[in-house]
Amino acid sequence: MKKSFSKKWKASRQPRKQRKFVAKAPIHIKKKLLSVNLAKPLRRTQEKRNVIIRKGDKIKVMRGNFKDKEGKVSKVLIKQQKIYVEGLQRTKQDGAKVNVPFKSSNLQIIELNLEDKKRLKKPDKKEEKTKQKEIKK
Repeated sequence: MKKSFSKKWKASRQPRKQRKFVAKAPIHIKKKLLSVNLAKPLRRTQEKRNVIIRKGDKIKVMRGNFKDKEGKVSKVLIKQQKIYVEGLQRTKQDGAKVNVPFKSSNLQIIELNLEDKKRLKKPDKKEEKTKQKEIKK
């Protein structure tokens, strides 16, 4: 694998190459790696398995010390691949409280922030079929 990021690179079994791919990836690809799986009721309504996480989504922690805790996403850092949740804090040695960063693979979206109407815009299947028929004619 080259020193710089390569779109042509497919996969490797070696963890060092996988970590290098993520570390050297540009922001538009790192953003796609921040997808989080949806809870089962949301999967049925959205007809998707996972969605890129955004500020304002309500999530549930699936792994780690904060397992089964819920909260709203307060900050998403794309470059560092970190997600911060309101109310989930750790106490430092000096008594100060610090927000805990989470990886997207350890979270599950319970409720989506749908303020942006274009976020999950899906066309009706009937409209797609009619458009395809018009194009063929």
